[in-house]
Amino acid sequence: MKKIFWVFFTVLLLPLILPALAQASQCAGATGLVPCGINATCPCEIQDFFVMLARIFDFAIKWIVTPLAVLMLTIGGILILISAGNPNLAGLGKKTLYAAIIGLVLAFGSWLIISFILNAIGYTGNWSQLY
Repeated sequence: MKKIFWVFFTVLLLPLILPALAQASQCAGATGLVPCGINATCPCEIQDFFVMLARIFDFAIKWIVTPLAVLMLTIGGILILISAGNPNLAGLGKKTLYAAIIGLVLAFGSWLIISFILNAIGYTGNWSQLY
């Protein structure tokens, strides 16, 4: 099973992830994960760190967590469907479904945690719209 995961990751997901990480950015209208430091006219400042963190969070939710959760929900459902009375296979399918659902809840719940912490330290802006 580990070999299948790594083959899937390297052949299918890695080519989708790497271009988004490697996008070059200019200071005005930067599209990459890091919004500054491209040249001398665009130095990095402290707020650029928080913009970068928001972009990393957004990237992780949109391109990593959600597709993997959908994939695992599908695999769990298929395992339950093909179990044909085999309790071990049905149990594995249920565990996969539960893990995918818990992962989604944690990933999307982390937005609430981050928002609460930022509000507690006094940040009043919309952190998810920093860029």
